[in-house]
Amino acid sequence: MAKADINFEKELWDAANELRGAVSENNYKNYILPLVFMKHLSERYEIIHNELENAFNEPQSKYYTKDEDEKKYVLGDKDEYISRNTFLIPKKASWQHLKENAEQNDIKVIIDDAFDVIQELLTERDAKLNNLLPRIFVKSELSAKQVGGIINLLSHPKFSEKENPESDILGRIYEFYIGRFAMAEGSGAGQFFTPGSIVRLLVEMLEPYKGRIFDPACGSGGMFVQSLKFIKEHDGDKSDISIFGQEMTAGTLRLCLMNLLLRDLSFDVKLGNSLLDDKHPDLKADFIIANPPFNVSKWHPEDLPENDPRLFGPREEFTTDGSANYMWMQTFWSHLSNTGTASIVMANGAMTSNTAGEKNVRQHMVDNNMIDCIVRLPDKLFLTTGIPACIFFLSKNRDGNDGEHRNREGEILFIDASKMGDMASRKLRVFKDVHINTITKAYHGWRNNDGEYEDVLGFSKAAKLEEVQKQDYKLTPGIYVGTEAEEDDGIPFEDKMTDLKSQLLEQFEKSEELKQQIVSNFDRI
Repeated sequence: MAKADINFEKELWDAANELRGAVSENNYKNYILPLVFMKHLSERYEIIHNELENAFNEPQSKYYTKDEDEKKYVLGDKDEYISRNTFLIPKKASWQHLKENAEQNDIKVIIDDAFDVIQELLTERDAKLNNLLPRIFVKSELSAKQVGGIINLLSHPKFSEKENPESDILGRIYEFYIGRFAMAEGSGAGQFFTPGSIVRLLVEMLEPYKGRIFDPACGSGGMFVQSLKFIKEHDGDKSDISIFGQEMTAGTLRLCLMNLLLRDLSFDVKLGNSLLDDKHPDLKADFIIANPPFNVSKWHPEDLPENDPRLFGPREEFTTDGSANYMWMQTFWSHLSNTGTASIVMANGAMTSNTAGEKNVRQHMVDNNMIDCIVRLPDKLFLTTGIPACIFFLSKNRDGNDGEHRNREGEILFIDASKMGDMASRKLRVFKDVHINTITKAYHGWRNNDGEYEDVLGFSKAAKLEEVQKQDYKLTPGIYVGTEAEEDDGIPFEDKMTDLKSQLLEQFEKSEELKQQIVSNFDRI
């Protein structure tokens, strides 16, 4: 069945709404996503089990045999499954077992017991997967009927990986839920979710065909999943990429690990604060794709070592407790390989901030040819924040010595995409294919050896570093591309209205004075 033929959004949200009343919306994901993950592991086991059974009857297969004891031994050998990147799932931990018992009063106990069995398998394989499936159903307020309803709905054939082998169906279900739960959760979802159209834009511009991919603020792993999609769409091989990440929230890390296990990817994702406790200190990545939290204050730069190798200069001059934005930049740069490129979503304020600890870093990056491209994004792209955003591209292949890209030293490409995107709802704007392709084409045309590029008034400009230096190192694309749009000055709307009212009243007074003076002049005639 083709991917486009599978429409499941309504049914999936109906399943989530089975939880209504017993579970708050921002906790839906903690119950639904582990079940989707468990269903994936169970179906993967069944698929491999069936493949082995079929191989017994194929004379050309190394598994060909008529010996029943040998068949039984192979089917019960856990290493046979591990070698195929899955697990030997016992009956009591299978989705079939849950389905058969969905109407039982003790279904919550049955699920938690199944979680225990699978958790033991996960931990045995990798200690970092510990506590991925905690016992959460028995102690929940959910009724047995609600839980059974979810199991029955997720058991529909259209949600089966076995029935739809080419569609990444369970991965897509997981992805759908993460997006919908982010919409339900609102501002609290920023720690685990970046809207899909932004992630796709980052990946399409970066082109991570092969190599090491790193996200030190990885949330639920959306950047990694989109990288995998990009590779598949371009007939690449997922075994050509290695994934590294770090996430500071344990619950979000669980979402990420399940997300990656669903896709059978090779990964090393660790728990910790990337700014103060870098868990991958020696990693040099070919691609960094990240949406770190914006404008984090009071992050304690004083806790950094004075000689932290990530810093471009003295700690007091290259950090500020008011915002971690440029500590993220220095962290990303330190993790790039000799030809690596980073794409980072940032708050618009990072393009112009005059705080010493931020401007010093920005000036250093411009003067030392680190910045490749800046893209200004439109508003309402994020469910989780109203702060306007942009994308910074930092690159170590700007000299063109990697054979794929031309020499861009001495230039920065500015793209103003602030007028792009379509409103998907009253609150959310999305990039469609045409928008992503337009932005990507401009960047690749300017960057790639075989590319063709011309400045477009109001949209893109390849500016010389001297121009940026003359503009006091401001990186707002509107300054360079020729747009007349007024840049966001950061002054709250209420303050602007107060000032405007004051100015208006003052002008009314002057108008009245002028009117009296004109009348007086007429009387003299």
